[in-house]
Amino acid sequence: MSVNKDDVTIVIPTLNEEEGIGQIIYELKRSGYHNILVVDGYSTDATAKVAESNGGFVVFQHSKGKCGAIETAIENVKTPYMLVMDGDCTYDPKDIESFLAHVEKYDQIIGARVNGRRNIPRLNRFGNWLITKTFNVLMGTKLSDVCSGMYLLRTEAARQLELNTKGFDVEVEIATQTAMNDRVTEVPIAYRKRVGCQKLSSLRHGFQIIRTVFGLAYAYNPALLFSGLVALASIPAALLLFWVVSEAILYGVWHSEFAFTGLVLLVLASQGLAVATISVLLKRMEKRIMRQTNRN
Repeated sequence: MSVNKDDVTIVIPTLNEEEGIGQIIYELKRSGYHNILVVDGYSTDATAKVAESNGGFVVFQHSKGKCGAIETAIENVKTPYMLVMDGDCTYDPKDIESFLAHVEKYDQIIGARVNGRRNIPRLNRFGNWLITKTFNVLMGTKLSDVCSGMYLLRTEAARQLELNTKGFDVEVEIATQTAMNDRVTEVPIAYRKRVGCQKLSSLRHGFQIIRTVFGLAYAYNPALLFSGLVALASIPAALLLFWVVSEAILYGVWHSEFAFTGLVLLVLASQGLAVATISVLLKRMEKRIMRQTNRN
């Protein structure tokens, strides 16, 4: 293990997690973690009282949503590292050691949920897959679970983050900023059955996160985003040219205007694809340079 367990603060954002918060704090203490910061979003149940009675240090967040909880945590953490995990017992404290083995090389380590995925509803699994694939394409990464609620941050790097989201999309915003510096990786973790009621709405929050991913791509990787969108012109171009050729072969009718439009769209798509390819290559070169710089 690269660092001592006392060098890590376990951050648990909560909102009405009375049923599970006591158990997760007990498991953390039994695993040797004593710096436990519970950031409560003004729960209407006994979450804060249960957390304090079990040995957690409770602070109440400012600002809204999970992003507000993370910002509040960053202001209160005193240790070199902070590990964020949900308070519903879905994440196992035993997996934290996997994060600690790599903390000296990365600003963020994401827990990729590979064991116990049956405990994630099928619609949520599909949404996570779609969001992660979209994120990887637009950000040039190879992550497998960008929406995971368990991740470790180097505190100094966390204080440099510029967080603008308000809800569950804070995870993709953090991953975007660490990925731009090539300082993010992941480790496999388990995922257990949830204790208490689910707060996340699969459809509403899913669409919100997808929208956030595109917004982040516009802010951090606009060349790839816009050139990729332009390259999509190849779809109507192909359909239009196929129709024109079919009409010419089957009926002997040549639609010159539509053929010209299809060719213009095809040229436009080719240019977009070329720019997107160059953007990806430049991003890879930038990451190689940054990786080499970090090693030195």
